[in-house]
Amino acid sequence: MAKRILLVEDDNELVAVLVDRFTIEGYSVVVSQDGDEAFLKAVTSPFDIILLDVGLPGRNGLDLCRDLRHAGCMSPILILSVRSQTLDKVLALKLGADDYLSKPFEGLELMARIEALMRRAAIPKPAGILRFGWITIDLHGKTVTREGENVRLSAREFRLLQYLLEHAGETCTRPEIMKQVWGHSKEILTQDVLARTVDVYIGNLRHKLEHDPKRPELLLTVPGFGYKWVTPTGHH
Repeated sequence: MAKRILLVEDDNELVAVLVDRFTIEGYSVVVSQDGDEAFLKAVTSPFDIILLDVGLPGRNGLDLCRDLRHAGCMSPILILSVRSQTLDKVLALKLGADDYLSKPFEGLELMARIEALMRRAAIPKPAGILRFGWITIDLHGKTVTREGENVRLSAREFRLLQYLLEHAGETCTRPEIMKQVWGHSKEILTQDVLARTVDVYIGNLRHKLEHDPKRPELLLTVPGFGYKWVTPTGHH
């Protein structure tokens, strides 16, 4: 099976060059150009190495590096940055990076560093543990805790939660939720049934996860469309 690289970089030209190079070398590459999106990809899917630019929209690379380590992500992280000062490198390493390469760099050196990091790391499967403020979610163990206390979710509630996490920050419509979580298309069910079913389950999750279900901070309503999962301000 091909080694998997998560490339977190918003320079389209560099992305194109690196994807071509990695593909030729036999790697499987997943690209993310946004820090928040990259966080969810990195903690919900196993990668053999993460290449991380510092200047990113959504969440900068150093914050992302720190948050990934706090979330239990064990994949090697190689920082790619135009910053070449020693202090920048030291900060990145203290935040959990395994290596640091200043831009511009030679392709041969990049490949050598990637191969060295992979050799050095006996990579276990990621913990799959997400932390959002007071909530901790173990995707592999299918457990949820709220402020350290276990939260009992039904299998359907957990699948709904997982679907929302997979699309964190995106608006998920009721018909799409019903199709993906229940397996029913919108043609089969009336809009009223769709709305009632999804709303009931969303309400259940809010009562179990939110501090105040009437003023949700995690599971927000997008009026006229559906729902979306967000990271509460000041938490990851």
